[in-house]
Amino acid sequence: MRMNSPFKAPLLSLLAGGLLALGSTQAAADKAAIKKSLAQILPDYEVDSVYETPVPGLFEVLIGTDVIYVSKDGRYMVQGRMIDLTSKEDLTEGSPRLAEARKKESKERAEAIKKLGQDQMIVFAPEGKPSYTITVFTDIDCGYCRKLHGEMAGYNAEGIKVQYLFYPRAGEGSPSFAKAVSVWCADDRRTALTDAKAGKSIPDKTCPNPVKEHLELGEKMGVSGTPAIVLENGEMVPGYIPPKRLAAMLKEKLGG
Repeated sequence: MRMNSPFKAPLLSLLAGGLLALGSTQAAADKAAIKKSLAQILPDYEVDSVYETPVPGLFEVLIGTDVIYVSKDGRYMVQGRMIDLTSKEDLTEGSPRLAEARKKESKERAEAIKKLGQDQMIVFAPEGKPSYTITVFTDIDCGYCRKLHGEMAGYNAEGIKVQYLFYPRAGEGSPSFAKAVSVWCADDRRTALTDAKAGKSIPDKTCPNPVKEHLELGEKMGVSGTPAIVLENGEMVPGYIPPKRLAAMLKEKLGG
């Protein structure tokens, strides 16, 4: 599963500098040559497609769900959206290749969460059959994560089941990571999580736990902040969303 963006700093600078260096020596000015050049600059990332745009000499390059534009001589790179000012169409967002890549990425997320299993999560479910299920990567010390958890009754009232995975942003060995382990090892995980998110002290405990696995899964999925909400179809929505607005979004995206 390759979901991390290769264009987060400092790799964006590395890529731009590499393209300038390669421009003077690149003989071929076609898709294969661009693909070969990028493979030299970013050997750890696979270029999924190179496609000619309506702008002469400029090619759309797709790496995962990241889109950049590269000149046919391999010298120049443009990152950003391409807009047709006549039709007002966003050609970047409307790229069928980007749409297909996002669909594939969402499917991989959904499959990975299903494979992990609910027994490796902390779950807050409504009474009766839930209308929707969301999986939330959370950091105990994140302010908006605490806000989301503080409105758990509202999410459950909207028929939303919340499955928590830990994503301590400071990483393994941090106080947030240790708190996540203590929550998992508590006799009552749900109560311990609620107390920890309310800023209360909970007993320090250790035991076999999935916190590191959660963190690594989030990194593979491209989580860059918390809370990060993953819908049942695998689509990821960053940030806190109030219960009623989230319920409306779920209905729009998933039906029901």
